[in-house]
Amino acid sequence: MHLIVLGSAAGGGHPQWNCHTPASQRAWQQHPGAQRRTQASIAVSVDGQRWLLINASPDFRQQVLATPALWPQRDQRHSPIEAVLLTSGEIDHIAGLLSMRESQRFDLYASSRVLDLLAHNPVFDALHPAYVHRHPFALDTPLSLLGLQVTPFAVPGKVPLFMESRHSGDLAGSAEETLGLTIDDGTHRLHYIPGCAALTDALRERLRGAELVFFDGTLWRDDELVQLGVSAKTGQRMGHMSIDGEAGTLHAFADLGVARKVFIHINTTNPILDAGSAERATVAAHGWDVAHDGMEIAL
Repeated sequence: MHLIVLGSAAGGGHPQWNCHTPASQRAWQQHPGAQRRTQASIAVSVDGQRWLLINASPDFRQQVLATPALWPQRDQRHSPIEAVLLTSGEIDHIAGLLSMRESQRFDLYASSRVLDLLAHNPVFDALHPAYVHRHPFALDTPLSLLGLQVTPFAVPGKVPLFMESRHSGDLAGSAEETLGLTIDDGTHRLHYIPGCAALTDALRERLRGAELVFFDGTLWRDDELVQLGVSAKTGQRMGHMSIDGEAGTLHAFADLGVARKVFIHINTTNPILDAGSAERATVAAHGWDVAHDGMEIAL
């Protein structure tokens, strides 16, 4: 199984267009160890020829340009991307679909909840049904996609940002709002969870002893944005676990025996984006990698 990290940052990328926090300043100034990053997305393939795209980032075209494996190979129109699967309806997971409207055939897989969001927004009618076939899936039911078995499952999260005004009080929404994926090629298995508000007992057992887990690395600490003065929202309010602290990811994963752990979907304020930071050293000491654009993994 081949995996390419097309983008590794949270919404808005790194640096975000208007961010002047310390982590973003280093990226603006292109300091060594402060790589710029696009918004989170991965591509997976069993043969390196036919690819499954996981989430369609607003940076989709830039990501394809940076990834020769995804360039057109033949005819007047062609793409190695034969299917797209969405783990949520967040803007940074769906906006890239609008850059995939040029009469190219592919299959689009998402929960009924996310497909309803797309259907009720006429801008996505640009994806003509003659070319883009939309397929709803059921949670905890394996999908056979391009030689892979992909199983979507619910994780704690919340409704997309643009839907919050329509959900008074409870922002958790339905079980289909925020999903993780188990991707299996028959020999190897990985889990992809770019957004997660809490590590439930069921999720802990699913991940225990895993070969590879990509996990939500949005914030270092829950009050990160508050302390920096850029937002009143905590990580929990945004539907994300934080890395540090007693309720954080480092502590939660400590006894799960995961062979390889990789943070992805990292916010522009997060100090782990600086390769020389104390926070990066801490995650490394706990056995975690930090995803970067262009990262490749073969299983």
